[in-house]
Amino acid sequence: MQRRQFFKTGGVALMGAALLPQILESCGAGSKEGLAAMLDHFGVSQSDLKKVLAVALEKGAGYADLFFEHSFDNYLSLRDGAVNRAYANVDYGVGVRVVMGDQTGYAYVENISLNEMINAARTASRIASGSAPGAPANLTERTFDNNYPVIAPWEDVSVKAKMPYVQKLNDRIFALDSRVSKVSASLNDATSFVLICNSEGVLCADYRPMAILSASCVMEQNGKIENAYDSYAQRKGFEFLTDDIVENIAQGAVKKTAIMFEAVKPKGGELPVVMAAGGSGILLHEAIGHAFEADFNRKNVSIFSDKLGKVVCNENINVVDDGTIDHDRGSLNVDDEGVEGQKTYIVTKGVLTSYLHDRISARHYGVAPTGNGRRQSFRFAPIPRMRITYMENGNMEEQDIIAAVKNGIYAENFTNGQVQIGAGDFTFFVKSGYLIENGKLTQPIKDVNIIGNGPKALADITMVGNNCKIDTGAWTCGKNGQGAPVAQGLPSVLVKKLTVGGES
Repeated sequence: MQRRQFFKTGGVALMGAALLPQILESCGAGSKEGLAAMLDHFGVSQSDLKKVLAVALEKGAGYADLFFEHSFDNYLSLRDGAVNRAYANVDYGVGVRVVMGDQTGYAYVENISLNEMINAARTASRIASGSAPGAPANLTERTFDNNYPVIAPWEDVSVKAKMPYVQKLNDRIFALDSRVSKVSASLNDATSFVLICNSEGVLCADYRPMAILSASCVMEQNGKIENAYDSYAQRKGFEFLTDDIVENIAQGAVKKTAIMFEAVKPKGGELPVVMAAGGSGILLHEAIGHAFEADFNRKNVSIFSDKLGKVVCNENINVVDDGTIDHDRGSLNVDDEGVEGQKTYIVTKGVLTSYLHDRISARHYGVAPTGNGRRQSFRFAPIPRMRITYMENGNMEEQDIIAAVKNGIYAENFTNGQVQIGAGDFTFFVKSGYLIENGKLTQPIKDVNIIGNGPKALADITMVGNNCKIDTGAWTCGKNGQGAPVAQGLPSVLVKKLTVGGES
């Protein structure tokens, strides 16, 4: 039996939210059937879209686009052994962007009626004046591969059905180690219905699922308290929740916490650093990846602004930003400007070969956009953002990389980092790792700051492992006041010298 759900938002009845995931799953993201369902979902026609775009161009702007979004966000958490908090949020609206040269006008409305959209388009169009009105091209439906098909949509899942998995995670963490004194666990699931069209004639849709299961663990031993956190995130529906996922998070949280009792702070100084595979990819994201985003380079803010086509690191290094990895948190079938998700080589054999482009920067450089135009929601204009940033495999075994270091550190778990885009200087907080002494991992270490310069650190990578791992944690990138889900990865690499903050 087909079941219809109705959502009353902004005075418009939206039909078929429960059916649309299956339509997009069976027909592919952006299919004609999916697009028709999405237009019905938002209560708009192609004729309406063209009218709004025409108003956006009426003062002579060169480009305009519309970004429709209907998002559902659900959260539940466990503390003190029981699920005791839950909330849900629904967001709905459309953003209108108008571009004239280097200027952008932006307006959004939460009531998707034709009059409200036209008013928003007229507001955004005020950046352009004095030129003849433009006319939008005929809309052409675009189709894309679906990198995150959904089996069981979150819209069809009750809170009651989700609760056992969070409870099971809590119980498993307590069972793994008698030193566990407290556990906090949470599940966040989200669904976004997205419709995009622009004055160049692109019309496409996407159905975007997201799920995050996480836990923090507190342990006590001989009067000493330590804590750590683990999470797992994917673009999946209810099928995301499995016993294996619960077990992996429980094991990760307990292991990360337990090792802290043995850990010390190393002596500070300039040391060689081996970055472990996986989460150490934050080095790429923060120290290097942001500097490859084209808006920083177009404005000559990035230290890589004059490095395109030049050697920036070891010839064995390839750095990728990818939106096509199945079910990954950072994947996108289509970016927030209607550009197909794709795999972009930023560094190829040590040479900087591409920046990460949105439509504005791509037009500036005379290249095709790379699918990196992203926004937090319909309330924001898109900007160049990373998706899944990682370094491809080299040819070294990790144990051989470690064996090459006489005195250094092995950085394994990171919690955060920040970078100055212009100078490229960065700092990272290493939650845990190990000392390297005479080519072997010895004493666990904790709470270490690593300081360096992005371009120099990239150039100082002398060994690259063959064990690339994409981290599956719930990473969120902040830029210009906007958050976006991302992922990163790294094989084990040796950076020959970084400043390690520790005991004197």
